[in-house]
Amino acid sequence: MPALDPPVELRELDLPEFGEPQVEPDIPEEVYVERVSTARAMAVAAGLDGLVVYGDREHAANVRFLTGYDPRFEETLLLLPKSGEPVLLVGNEGWSYSSLAKGPFSRALYQSFSLMGQPRGQSDSLEDLLGGAGIGAGARIGTVGWKHYGPADGMDQSAIELPHWIVERLRAAVGPTGAVRNAGAFFSDPETGLRTRLDVHALAAMEYAASHTSEGVKRALFGAAPGLTEQELVRLMGLNGLPLSCHLMMSAGSRARHGLPSPSNRRLKRGDPATVAYGVWGALNARAGFIADDASDLPDEIADYVDRLVAPYFSAAVAWYETIGIGVTGGSLHAAVMHRLGDGFFGIGLNPGHLIHDDEWVHSCVYPGSDIRFASGNAVQLDIIPATGTNYFTTNIEDGIALADAALRAEFQVRYPEAWGRIVARRRFMTDTLGIRLKPEVLPFSNIPAYLPPFWLSPRRAMAVARGAPEPRMAVKESEVGAE
Repeated sequence: MPALDPPVELRELDLPEFGEPQVEPDIPEEVYVERVSTARAMAVAAGLDGLVVYGDREHAANVRFLTGYDPRFEETLLLLPKSGEPVLLVGNEGWSYSSLAKGPFSRALYQSFSLMGQPRGQSDSLEDLLGGAGIGAGARIGTVGWKHYGPADGMDQSAIELPHWIVERLRAAVGPTGAVRNAGAFFSDPETGLRTRLDVHALAAMEYAASHTSEGVKRALFGAAPGLTEQELVRLMGLNGLPLSCHLMMSAGSRARHGLPSPSNRRLKRGDPATVAYGVWGALNARAGFIADDASDLPDEIADYVDRLVAPYFSAAVAWYETIGIGVTGGSLHAAVMHRLGDGFFGIGLNPGHLIHDDEWVHSCVYPGSDIRFASGNAVQLDIIPATGTNYFTTNIEDGIALADAALRAEFQVRYPEAWGRIVARRRFMTDTLGIRLKPEVLPFSNIPAYLPPFWLSPRRAMAVARGAPEPRMAVKESEVGAE
């Protein structure tokens, strides 16, 4: 096996208590006003007369970004003309709840968004509501749902993912002289999207979320024991009711190789592979390993689990952390990982990193040859997932960071000093204990920052850069890594 760069080792580590937040960040009303103004300006610059932003329980990120409102049971539409007051359409159960939102909008009841069998007949038709918001004959309207498309999909901006019946009515309203097109890129494009370059308030909210999710995953790592059921292990995680961005995942044994299952009543057994992932709005943390004290609990054929899989993986994760920064291209980050994990054994299929927001995966610029540069305000997920398809199973670190230039760091420190204290402590741990050299702009949000114990029954034995590792680390250029 070739020498690792950097060399890493498994050793006893003291994971500090970084603490859980006592102060919950709150997005000021003026931030929503600014977001709406920016979205309008983008629409006008693109030749549009307005935006129609869709949301439902699963796809609430864009409408919540502009309004602070997330639909709980129903669909919703934000009608955002280029001038005048935005209008939020909500169903019966959204009417009262939406009054808590801070965005600059008026509300209109639209009962067809209500659940089946609930009262109807007290709201205007969608056609009339659209007309009242200035969406009429000849208008050029951009729709915002949860995806946008391009040549790789074999589609263009005419492909719209909103429910067909809404699209039909929009097209009927603007008529043959108007147009309806997909404008989802305004929010999720990795280079220019509104939700990919975030302000200090959004980033502080994400740090708050990540503190909680990472503490939950830490409790699973330190609480795992043979005989516990998967559901009992999840109870130890201390979930606190923050809105989930995805179903909580926890599985051991034969189901673990699928990654995504919810916990069952199956009891953990010594030697089981296991995986856990916990995501809420703004954060997700995950780990994978074995319910074992050490390699002696594993089958003989994978007794070299750490050397064969975990050590190269952690070396690549170190390279990820040491490479990422403001101005770094996604292609460079991809190359730094795949130079180390490009062998087919590791089975890296998805992008080894992506942008994150309320939805766990907003977009990714981390792919071969990407010339998109990371920027201040990006919230980025380390998400390198081996899929060996063998008894070696996998290993996994999923943690989030933010990139912040000097001005944004100074603002963060002043506005959110409690969160800033955790960030500084995490950086110190990653540098002084794990041996990872972070650029000044890299702000770790996880309370288990790059902390990887392969054997969950020995959670204080985790991976770190080997003591006495040579300096400097090897630089990898994209040209040195072939296109995958």
